[in-house]
Amino acid sequence: MSSSFPLLRLPQLVLCDIFKSLSIEEKFKLSLCSRKISIQINNARLYSQKVIVDPDWSGHKIRVCSENYRDLFKISIYPDFWKSHNSNTQQFSIACCAFLSAIEHLLKMFYCKISITIDHHNSDLYRPTFSRLFDLQVKFKRISIELDGSEDRVLLWNQISKKLELVEDLVIFSGMNQLTPVFASWPQNIDIRNSAWITLETLLACTCTRITLSWTHLENKDLDIILKNWKTGGFPNLNYLKIHSHRITNIGATILGMSLNELEGKVIQTDDGSKKATLRIGNQWFEMSVTRFE
Repeated sequence: MSSSFPLLRLPQLVLCDIFKSLSIEEKFKLSLCSRKISIQINNARLYSQKVIVDPDWSGHKIRVCSENYRDLFKISIYPDFWKSHNSNTQQFSIACCAFLSAIEHLLKMFYCKISITIDHHNSDLYRPTFSRLFDLQVKFKRISIELDGSEDRVLLWNQISKKLELVEDLVIFSGMNQLTPVFASWPQNIDIRNSAWITLETLLACTCTRITLSWTHLENKDLDIILKNWKTGGFPNLNYLKIHSHRITNIGATILGMSLNELEGKVIQTDDGSKKATLRIGNQWFEMSVTRFE
């Protein structure tokens, strides 16, 4: 029997070409028209766009956009509708179930990366959400989190820190009653605002590609250790490092035997000659850009 949905009567290759031409919003809306058309779109996922999925619990919506942010639309979340589409989320609240059901629907259609800002609203939804997303091995474009020292936030951080290898960009804000986090894994890039709690030992253990630390308590002697460690093979993945600290000063200890003025613009190499780094340094800040030799 032929399909009652005319689009499904087309040959598979023609269908794939049609799906490739649709915007992400058009493809999403089309998937809701029919279970059969949804299955066909899922089967053609090889041709799907890469998208960033940004849940907004407070606004009851999910923003979905292409990687270049040119193709964007919003999904409004109606808990009762999405709950009826997912029978495996009874352990979650209705709101959490709705968001997860919508996200899982998107995951079947697109190559998704999740971008989440963890604020003070709906804090009870984050742990079950992350638990499910980690089970699905979903990758994250960005996680922004404020470590305010609350019990909920400590438990959430302990959960997230074990799966940071799935995260491209991690942004940490430290509150007044700040939590000193322990890293069980590392993201690709890390940006820590108000990072007075970070120690030299923590930084030396970091395996990130890009590291930005604002308002640390690191000083000249720590930079000396960091650079000597890099020269002997430390920070193997590092491409860029920037540190702000009021303790980086012209009157502090020398770094690699040089003053800050002498170090400005200096190019150094690893002992094995595989990489070079250009140093920029001034009063209260330090920057290091790494280049690998072919």
